[in-house]
Amino acid sequence: MGRFWFRISSSSSLSLLFLLAQIFRAVSLQRNQSRVPAVIAFGDSIVDPGNNNGLKTIIKCNFPPYGRDFVPHIPTGRFSNGKIPTDLLASSLGIKELLPAYLDPTLTTEDLLTGVSFGSGGTGYDPLTPQIVSAISIEDQVKLFREYISKLEGIAGADQAVRIVSDSIYLVILGSDDLANTYFTTPFRKAHYDIPTYTDFMVQKASIFYQELYELGARKVAIVGVPPVGCVPSLRTLGGGLLRQCQETYNQAARLFNAKLSMEIDKLSATLLGSRMVYVDIYKTLLNLVLHPSSYGFKVSNKGCCGTGTIEVTLLCNELSPQTCTDVADYVFWDSYHPTEKAYKIIIDAVVQEYLPRLL
Repeated sequence: MGRFWFRISSSSSLSLLFLLAQIFRAVSLQRNQSRVPAVIAFGDSIVDPGNNNGLKTIIKCNFPPYGRDFVPHIPTGRFSNGKIPTDLLASSLGIKELLPAYLDPTLTTEDLLTGVSFGSGGTGYDPLTPQIVSAISIEDQVKLFREYISKLEGIAGADQAVRIVSDSIYLVILGSDDLANTYFTTPFRKAHYDIPTYTDFMVQKASIFYQELYELGARKVAIVGVPPVGCVPSLRTLGGGLLRQCQETYNQAARLFNAKLSMEIDKLSATLLGSRMVYVDIYKTLLNLVLHPSSYGFKVSNKGCCGTGTIEVTLLCNELSPQTCTDVADYVFWDSYHPTEKAYKIIIDAVVQEYLPRLL
Protein backbone atom coordinates (compact mmCIF):
# COMPACT_ATOMS: atom_id res chain seq x y z
CA MET A 1 0.00 0.00 0.00
CA GLY A 2 2.85 2.39 0.84
CA ARG A 3 4.52 1.73 -2.49
CA PHE A 4 1.29 2.51 -4.29
CA TRP A 5 1.09 6.00 -2.77
CA PHE A 6 4.71 6.76 -3.59
CA ARG A 7 4.06 5.92 -7.23
CA ILE A 8 1.39 8.56 -7.65
CA SER A 9 2.57 11.19 -10.11
CA SER A 10 2.99 14.80 -9.05
CA SER A 11 0.14 15.85 -11.34
CA SER A 12 -2.16 13.27 -9.75
CA SER A 13 -1.17 14.49 -6.30
CA LEU A 14 -2.01 18.04 -7.26
CA SER A 15 -5.37 16.91 -8.64
CA LEU A 16 -6.11 15.04 -5.42
CA LEU A 17 -5.17 18.03 -3.30
CA PHE A 18 -7.34 20.28 -5.45
CA LEU A 19 -10.28 17.87 -5.09
CA LEU A 20 -9.84 17.70 -1.30
CA ALA A 21 -9.66 21.50 -1.13
CA GLN A 22 -12.87 21.79 -3.12
CA ILE A 23 -14.62 19.28 -0.83
CA PHE A 24 -13.42 21.11 2.28
CA ARG A 25 -14.57 24.42 0.85
CA ALA A 26 -18.00 23.00 -0.04
CA VAL A 27 -18.47 21.54 3.46
CA SER A 28 -17.39 24.80 5.10
CA LEU A 29 -19.70 26.80 2.85
CA GLN A 30 -22.59 24.47 3.65
CA ARG A 31 -22.04 24.89 7.39
CA ASN A 32 -21.97 28.68 7.03
CA GLN A 33 -25.04 28.71 4.82
CA SER A 34 -27.08 27.07 7.57
CA ARG A 35 -26.62 30.23 9.64
CA VAL A 36 -28.26 32.46 7.01
CA PRO A 37 -31.92 32.93 8.01
CA ALA A 38 -33.14 34.72 4.89
CA VAL A 39 -32.39 36.22 1.50
CA ILE A 40 -33.61 39.77 0.90
CA ALA A 41 -33.40 41.40 -2.52
CA PHE A 42 -33.65 44.89 -3.96
CA GLY A 43 -33.39 45.98 -7.55
CA ASP A 44 -34.88 45.83 -11.03
CA SER A 45 -36.49 43.21 -13.29
CA ILE A 46 -33.65 40.72 -12.77
CA VAL A 47 -34.82 40.25 -9.15
CA ASP A 48 -38.52 41.09 -9.54
CA PRO A 49 -40.61 37.96 -8.87
CA GLY A 50 -43.90 39.78 -9.38
CA ASN A 51 -43.92 43.10 -7.51
CA ASN A 52 -44.86 44.88 -10.73
CA ASN A 53 -47.94 42.70 -11.27
CA GLY A 54 -50.23 45.10 -9.43
CA LEU A 55 -48.67 48.31 -10.74
CA LYS A 56 -49.98 50.48 -13.56
CA THR A 57 -46.89 49.94 -15.69
CA ILE A 58 -46.04 48.35 -19.01
CA ILE A 59 -42.99 46.73 -17.40
CA LYS A 60 -44.62 43.49 -16.35
CA CYS A 61 -44.74 39.89 -17.50
CA ASN A 62 -47.49 38.08 -15.60
CA PHE A 63 -48.73 36.43 -18.79
CA PRO A 64 -47.58 33.63 -21.13
CA PRO A 65 -45.12 32.69 -22.48
CA TYR A 66 -43.27 34.06 -19.41
CA GLY A 67 -43.02 31.30 -16.83
CA ARG A 68 -43.24 28.62 -19.53
CA ASP A 69 -40.71 26.44 -17.71
CA PHE A 70 -41.66 27.53 -14.20
CA VAL A 71 -43.29 24.86 -12.07
CA PRO A 72 -46.29 24.58 -12.41
CA HIS A 73 -45.80 26.26 -15.82
CA ILE A 74 -47.48 29.55 -14.96
CA PRO A 75 -46.43 33.19 -15.35
CA THR A 76 -45.68 34.74 -11.97
CA GLY A 77 -44.24 38.10 -12.95
CA ARG A 78 -40.68 36.79 -13.18
CA PHE A 79 -38.90 38.16 -16.23
CA SER A 80 -37.72 34.80 -17.55
CA ASN A 81 -38.90 31.41 -18.73
CA GLY A 82 -38.39 30.02 -15.22
CA LYS A 83 -36.55 30.87 -12.03
CA ILE A 84 -34.59 34.09 -11.55
CA PRO A 85 -31.34 34.79 -9.60
CA THR A 86 -33.06 35.38 -6.25
CA ASP A 87 -34.73 31.95 -6.40
CA LEU A 88 -31.47 30.26 -7.32
CA LEU A 89 -29.54 32.02 -4.54
CA ALA A 90 -32.12 31.15 -1.88
CA SER A 91 -32.09 27.55 -3.07
CA SER A 92 -28.29 27.34 -3.05
CA LEU A 93 -28.29 28.55 0.55
CA GLY A 94 -30.80 25.87 1.49
CA ILE A 95 -33.37 28.43 2.63
CA LYS A 96 -36.23 27.84 0.17
CA GLU A 97 -36.79 27.15 -3.51
CA LEU A 98 -38.44 30.45 -4.43
CA LEU A 99 -38.00 34.00 -3.14
CA PRO A 100 -41.44 35.66 -3.30
CA ALA A 101 -42.39 39.22 -4.12
CA TYR A 102 -43.00 41.34 -1.03
CA LEU A 103 -46.19 42.67 -2.64
CA ASP A 104 -47.52 39.17 -3.35
CA PRO A 105 -51.03 39.14 -1.78
CA THR A 106 -50.58 35.46 -0.81
CA LEU A 107 -47.41 36.09 1.22
CA THR A 108 -47.21 33.96 4.37
CA THR A 109 -45.57 34.38 7.76
CA GLU A 110 -42.94 31.81 6.78
CA ASP A 111 -42.23 33.80 3.60
CA LEU A 112 -41.49 36.87 5.67
CA LEU A 113 -39.21 35.00 8.06
CA THR A 114 -37.10 33.52 5.25
CA GLY A 115 -36.92 36.52 2.95
CA VAL A 116 -38.59 38.42 0.14
CA SER A 117 -37.72 40.53 -2.86
CA PHE A 118 -38.59 44.20 -3.18
CA GLY A 119 -37.30 44.30 -6.78
CA SER A 120 -39.29 46.16 -9.42
CA GLY A 121 -38.79 45.85 -13.16
CA GLY A 122 -37.67 49.12 -14.74
CA THR A 123 -36.21 50.82 -11.68
CA GLY A 124 -32.69 52.11 -11.07
CA TYR A 125 -30.39 54.23 -8.94
CA ASP A 126 -31.48 57.35 -10.83
CA PRO A 127 -34.83 58.57 -9.37
CA LEU A 128 -35.97 59.44 -12.89
CA THR A 129 -35.65 55.85 -14.12
CA PRO A 130 -38.65 54.41 -12.21
CA GLN A 131 -40.68 57.56 -12.87
CA ILE A 132 -40.47 57.03 -16.63
CA VAL A 133 -42.03 53.56 -16.45
CA SER A 134 -43.99 53.80 -13.16
CA ALA A 135 -41.82 51.26 -11.32
CA ILE A 136 -41.01 51.14 -7.59
CA SER A 137 -38.10 53.47 -6.83
CA ILE A 138 -35.29 52.38 -4.53
CA GLU A 139 -36.48 55.02 -2.08
CA ASP A 140 -39.87 53.29 -1.99
CA GLN A 141 -38.20 49.87 -1.79
CA VAL A 142 -36.45 51.11 1.36
CA LYS A 143 -39.84 52.23 2.74
CA LEU A 144 -41.22 48.76 2.06
CA PHE A 145 -38.18 47.28 3.81
CA ARG A 146 -38.96 49.36 6.91
CA GLU A 147 -42.51 48.03 6.78
CA TYR A 148 -41.13 44.50 6.42
CA ILE A 149 -38.95 44.93 9.53
CA SER A 150 -42.01 46.06 11.51
CA LYS A 151 -43.85 42.92 10.38
CA LEU A 152 -40.88 40.78 11.43
CA GLU A 153 -40.96 42.36 14.88
CA GLY A 154 -44.64 41.56 15.15
CA ILE A 155 -44.07 37.94 14.15
CA ALA A 156 -40.81 37.05 15.88
CA GLY A 157 -40.20 39.81 18.42
CA ALA A 158 -37.76 42.70 18.30
CA ASP A 159 -34.60 40.74 19.18
CA GLN A 160 -35.23 37.97 16.65
CA ALA A 161 -36.12 40.52 13.98
CA VAL A 162 -32.78 42.27 14.53
CA ARG A 163 -30.97 38.93 14.16
CA ILE A 164 -32.80 38.04 10.95
CA VAL A 165 -32.09 41.45 9.42
CA SER A 166 -28.41 41.43 10.37
CA ASP A 167 -27.66 37.79 9.47
CA SER A 168 -29.52 37.69 6.15
CA ILE A 169 -27.85 37.80 2.76
CA TYR A 170 -28.87 40.82 0.67
CA LEU A 171 -28.75 40.77 -3.12
CA VAL A 172 -29.01 44.04 -5.04
CA ILE A 173 -29.08 44.34 -8.83
CA LEU A 174 -29.49 47.84 -10.26
CA GLY A 175 -28.07 50.18 -12.88
CA SER A 176 -28.84 48.54 -16.23
CA ASP A 177 -32.06 50.48 -16.77
CA ASP A 178 -30.39 53.77 -15.80
CA LEU A 179 -27.92 53.36 -18.66
CA ALA A 180 -29.89 51.43 -21.28
CA ASN A 181 -33.18 53.25 -20.86
CA THR A 182 -32.89 56.57 -19.04
CA TYR A 183 -29.53 57.82 -20.31
CA PHE A 184 -29.19 56.39 -23.80
CA THR A 185 -32.85 56.12 -24.84
CA THR A 186 -34.44 59.31 -23.44
CA PRO A 187 -33.23 62.91 -23.81
CA PHE A 188 -33.78 63.86 -20.17
CA ARG A 189 -30.29 63.24 -18.77
CA LYS A 190 -28.05 63.75 -21.81
CA ALA A 191 -28.73 67.48 -21.77
CA HIS A 192 -27.16 67.77 -18.31
CA TYR A 193 -24.66 64.89 -18.08
CA ASP A 194 -22.03 63.21 -20.19
CA ILE A 195 -21.32 59.55 -19.45
CA PRO A 196 -18.60 60.19 -16.81
CA THR A 197 -20.73 62.66 -14.85
CA TYR A 198 -23.88 60.54 -15.17
CA THR A 199 -22.08 57.48 -13.80
CA ASP A 200 -20.82 59.70 -10.95
CA PHE A 201 -24.44 60.65 -10.28
CA MET A 202 -25.49 56.99 -10.28
CA VAL A 203 -22.74 56.07 -7.80
CA GLN A 204 -23.73 58.97 -5.52
CA LYS A 205 -27.32 57.69 -5.42
CA ALA A 206 -26.09 54.13 -4.92
CA SER A 207 -23.94 55.17 -1.95
CA ILE A 208 -26.89 56.86 -0.25
CA PHE A 209 -29.02 53.75 -0.80
CA TYR A 210 -26.46 51.35 0.71
CA GLN A 211 -25.91 53.57 3.71
CA GLU A 212 -29.68 53.57 4.31
CA LEU A 213 -29.73 49.76 4.17
CA TYR A 214 -26.88 49.68 6.68
CA GLU A 215 -28.73 52.03 9.03
CA LEU A 216 -31.73 49.69 8.91
CA GLY A 217 -29.55 46.73 9.91
CA ALA A 218 -28.37 45.13 6.67
CA ARG A 219 -24.80 43.89 6.99
CA LYS A 220 -24.10 41.19 4.37
CA VAL A 221 -24.80 42.82 1.02
CA ALA A 222 -23.89 41.48 -2.42
CA ILE A 223 -24.00 44.38 -4.88
CA VAL A 224 -24.09 43.31 -8.50
CA GLY A 225 -22.56 45.52 -11.18
CA VAL A 226 -24.07 46.28 -14.56
CA PRO A 227 -23.71 43.52 -17.19
CA PRO A 228 -22.65 44.21 -20.80
CA VAL A 229 -25.98 45.86 -21.62
CA GLY A 230 -24.81 46.69 -25.13
CA CYS A 231 -24.93 42.97 -25.92
CA VAL A 232 -28.55 42.25 -24.97
CA PRO A 233 -30.57 41.38 -28.11
CA SER A 234 -32.87 44.42 -28.13
CA LEU A 235 -30.01 46.92 -27.93
CA ARG A 236 -28.09 45.04 -30.60
CA THR A 237 -31.17 45.41 -32.79
CA LEU A 238 -31.62 49.11 -32.06
CA GLY A 239 -28.00 50.19 -32.31
CA GLY A 240 -25.82 47.36 -33.57
CA GLY A 241 -26.19 47.98 -37.29
CA LEU A 242 -27.13 45.41 -39.93
CA LEU A 243 -25.00 42.76 -38.24
CA ARG A 244 -26.59 43.50 -34.84
CA GLN A 245 -23.25 43.74 -33.10
CA CYS A 246 -22.82 44.65 -29.42
CA GLN A 247 -23.18 48.35 -28.64
CA GLU A 248 -19.70 49.20 -27.41
CA THR A 249 -20.66 52.68 -26.17
CA TYR A 250 -23.20 51.10 -23.81
CA ASN A 251 -20.64 48.55 -22.64
CA GLN A 252 -18.02 51.23 -22.02
CA ALA A 253 -20.50 53.11 -19.85
CA ALA A 254 -21.25 49.90 -17.94
CA ARG A 255 -17.55 49.25 -17.32
CA LEU A 256 -16.98 52.84 -16.18
CA PHE A 257 -19.88 52.70 -13.76
CA ASN A 258 -18.79 49.30 -12.44
CA ALA A 259 -15.27 50.55 -11.72
CA LYS A 260 -16.62 53.53 -9.79
CA LEU A 261 -19.23 51.46 -7.95
CA SER A 262 -16.62 48.88 -6.93
CA MET A 263 -14.43 51.60 -5.41
CA GLU A 264 -17.38 53.11 -3.54
CA ILE A 265 -18.43 49.73 -2.15
CA ASP A 266 -14.89 49.07 -0.93
CA LYS A 267 -14.95 52.44 0.82
CA LEU A 268 -18.33 51.81 2.44
CA SER A 269 -17.33 48.32 3.56
CA ALA A 270 -14.22 49.76 5.21
CA THR A 271 -16.03 52.60 6.99
CA LEU A 272 -19.38 51.08 8.00
CA LEU A 273 -18.61 49.12 11.17
CA GLY A 274 -19.48 45.43 10.95
CA SER A 275 -20.58 45.58 7.31
CA ARG A 276 -19.64 43.10 4.60
CA MET A 277 -20.50 44.83 1.36
CA VAL A 278 -19.14 42.98 -1.65
CA TYR A 279 -19.10 44.20 -5.23
CA VAL A 280 -20.08 41.35 -7.56
CA ASP A 281 -18.76 41.44 -11.13
CA ILE A 282 -21.06 39.60 -13.55
CA TYR A 283 -19.94 41.60 -16.57
CA LYS A 284 -17.29 39.08 -17.62
CA THR A 285 -19.48 36.06 -16.91
CA LEU A 286 -22.37 37.22 -19.09
CA LEU A 287 -20.01 38.51 -21.79
CA ASN A 288 -18.42 35.06 -21.97
CA LEU A 289 -21.87 33.50 -22.38
CA VAL A 290 -22.57 35.92 -25.22
CA LEU A 291 -19.23 35.57 -26.99
CA HIS A 292 -18.65 31.84 -26.40
CA PRO A 293 -22.12 30.27 -26.06
CA SER A 294 -21.08 26.80 -27.19
CA SER A 295 -18.62 26.57 -24.30
CA TYR A 296 -21.61 26.63 -21.94
CA GLY A 297 -23.98 24.44 -23.93
CA PHE A 298 -25.82 27.20 -25.81
CA LYS A 299 -26.35 27.70 -29.53
CA VAL A 300 -27.84 31.22 -29.72
CA SER A 301 -26.66 34.30 -27.84
CA ASN A 302 -27.58 37.23 -30.10
CA LYS A 303 -31.34 36.65 -30.00
CA GLY A 304 -33.88 35.71 -27.37
CA CYS A 305 -36.14 32.69 -27.41
CA CYS A 306 -39.39 34.69 -27.34
CA GLY A 307 -40.77 35.71 -30.73
CA THR A 308 -38.14 36.74 -33.24
CA GLY A 309 -35.82 37.29 -30.29
CA THR A 310 -34.64 40.63 -31.62
CA ILE A 311 -36.99 43.12 -29.94
CA GLU A 312 -39.67 41.32 -27.92
CA VAL A 313 -39.68 42.06 -24.18
CA THR A 314 -42.47 42.54 -21.60
CA LEU A 315 -45.75 43.26 -23.49
CA LEU A 316 -44.20 42.48 -26.88
CA CYS A 317 -43.34 38.99 -25.65
CA ASN A 318 -46.76 37.35 -25.49
CA GLU A 319 -48.70 34.26 -26.55
CA LEU A 320 -49.07 35.61 -30.08
CA SER A 321 -45.35 36.33 -30.55
CA PRO A 322 -44.36 34.43 -33.71
CA GLN A 323 -41.37 32.10 -33.98
CA THR A 324 -40.91 31.56 -30.23
CA CYS A 325 -38.33 28.81 -29.85
CA THR A 326 -39.21 25.27 -28.82
CA ASP A 327 -35.91 24.45 -27.07
CA VAL A 328 -35.07 27.25 -24.66
CA ALA A 329 -31.96 25.36 -23.51
CA ASP A 330 -30.24 26.55 -26.71
CA TYR A 331 -30.63 30.23 -25.75
CA VAL A 332 -28.69 32.55 -23.45
CA PHE A 333 -31.59 35.03 -23.49
CA TRP A 334 -35.27 34.34 -22.90
CA ASP A 335 -36.62 37.61 -24.30
CA SER A 336 -34.63 40.42 -25.89
CA TYR A 337 -33.39 41.71 -22.52
CA HIS A 338 -33.45 38.98 -19.86
CA PRO A 339 -31.45 35.74 -19.67
CA THR A 340 -32.95 32.26 -19.48
CA GLU A 341 -33.08 30.26 -16.25
CA LYS A 342 -30.21 28.13 -17.60
CA ALA A 343 -28.02 31.21 -18.10
CA TYR A 344 -28.99 32.56 -14.67
CA LYS A 345 -27.90 29.26 -13.09
CA ILE A 346 -24.45 29.59 -14.61
CA ILE A 347 -24.15 33.18 -13.39
CA ILE A 348 -25.39 32.42 -9.86
CA ASP A 349 -23.14 29.36 -9.57
CA ALA A 350 -20.18 31.64 -10.32
CA VAL A 351 -21.41 34.21 -7.78
CA VAL A 352 -21.89 31.57 -5.07
CA GLN A 353 -18.41 30.11 -5.59
CA GLU A 354 -16.49 33.38 -5.84
CA TYR A 355 -18.35 35.94 -3.75
CA LEU A 356 -20.64 34.23 -1.23
CA PRO A 357 -17.78 33.07 1.04
CA ARG A 358 -16.84 36.73 1.56
CA LEU A 359 -20.26 37.42 3.07
CA LEU A 360 -20.52 34.41 5.37
